[in-house]
Parts: sequence; structure tokens; C-alpha cells
Amino acid sequence: MTTGYADLHLHTVASDGTQTISQLVQRAKASALNTIAITDHDTIAPELTCRIISMAGLDVITGVEVKALFDGVAGELLGYFVDPTHPELLGLLGPLSASRELRMMNMVELCRQHLGLEITYEEVQAVSGDGNIGRPHLARVLVDKGAAEDLPDAFDRLIGKGCPCYDAIDKPDYREAVRILKASGGAVSVAHPCLMKVEDWDRFLDTLKAAGIDGLETVYPYNPELRSLTIDPRMLASKAAARGFLVTGGSDDHGPDGTKQTLGTIRLPMEHVDALKRAAGM
Repeated sequence: MTTGYADLHLHTVASDGTQTISQLVQRAKASALNTIAITDHDTIAPELTCRIISMAGLDVITGVEVKALFDGVAGELLGYFVDPTHPELLGLLGPLSASRELRMMNMVELCRQHLGLEITYEEVQAVSGDGNIGRPHLARVLVDKGAAEDLPDAFDRLIGKGCPCYDAIDKPDYREAVRILKASGGAVSVAHPCLMKVEDWDRFLDTLKAAGIDGLETVYPYNPELRSLTIDPRMLASKAAARGFLVTGGSDDHGPDGTKQTLGTIRLPMEHVDALKRAAGM
């Protein structure tokens, strides 16, 4: 069995993180990690040319975090060891990126209407650089313009779900997203499930299992003081184990000066990575 530790939920400048992959790798090495997974939102960085690569002595798993609807419940899927050149995967991610752009245009307009703020889509796009545009980029512009004190304030008052400048993104049905992620060679997990607005967890988990989902991200830096949890992580882990779900875990780090700087808070034993590899046929 492989020894060491992993973090399987990390973001870079390809979506809404603040660091390049090489910068993130150096931080991961400093945290004594052996393996990381890059799981940018609805996109895969061009440096990730195959399902797993080696960088500076670390194994870097090609992953992706995909927004999806779970029978009306909003959530996200994590695909691991996906083939970044797979046609169906590219066909899934392309429209999601376009939907993000349209959503951001709508949110910028809402900021103009509700805040009386002089702000343009191009300003937000400039912050995102070549990455997939997201709400953290808008939050930085709002802070720069004095409309918010910091990034958490921007989300809490202005652009978080239910706030006046929020707009939802179009999401695919999770079953179709799971099918495509698995067709591209991936193992599939549900990201931060304890944050999902699920009413009947037993029924929900049985439905996820029937859809072919491999694991649940039960190892995660949940902070009930910041966001309410719909189930205790230990209880969910027990229910998941009883159904044969694999364990995944990650810090959801977005880098220094980002919305989350959490690298090092999660150290997932490599036995769980080995199990994911087997699920992905590697």
C-alpha cells in the first residue's frame, strides 16, 4: 500500500484560484503532501495533458469540479484521473464555461442596478486572466471599488446565494455529468456533500450509488460557524461506508489572498487515492 498523504480538492488560476499549478505544487511540497488533485471549476488547465503527471516529485491528478443539479438540489461533482482530451468531457465543460460567462454578465448588471456602481464585465474578466471566470473575481473588483470590505463581505452581502447581486449558473443533470466523467476515465465523488440542502440523506445516498458515483468527500474542512451543515460529517461518513462509497478529501484551497487558503488542513491517507485509482481503472 502506498504511504503518504494527499489533498484531492485544489484550485488554480485556471478557474478562481490565485496560484499557478507550479506554485501550488511548491506549497503542497512544503505541506509534506505526496499527491494532489487539481479540480478547477468546469475547466482543466492546459498543463494537465494526461490523467496524472509528475511535477517536482509530486503526483498531480488531473481532476475537475463540475456544477450539477441533483434532482433539484444544487451540488458539485469531483472527477479524478479524467482524460483532458476526451471529446464528451470537452463537450460538457465548454457549455459550462459559456454559462459562467453569461452568469457573470448578469451579475455585473445586477451590481450596477442595486449598488449604483460603475463596473464592467471587462474589469472582472481582467481579474480572471485566462481562467474560467467566477464570483471570486467579481468579489475582488467589488473590494477594489469600495463596495465591500473584503472577499467574505462581498459574498455575505452582495454576491452569495440569495443576495441582491447573485445569479445562478445553468447546471447539467448530475446523472449525465457522472456518465461523462466516467466515460473520460474518471472516478467520481460528490464535493463537500454536508453543505448540500438534502432532506432525506438515506434516500439521497441510495440514489447517488445507483447513478454510479464512486465516493463522497467526507474529509473536508467543514466550518459550521461559517456555513450550516445539513448532516454531521461523521454520520455521513458512516452512512457512506455502509453503502460502499469510497472516501475522498481535500482542502478546497484557492490560494493566498483567495476565498479559501486552506492547504495543509486536509491530509488524506494514500490508501484512499489507491482505491480511487482502482475505481478509475488505473
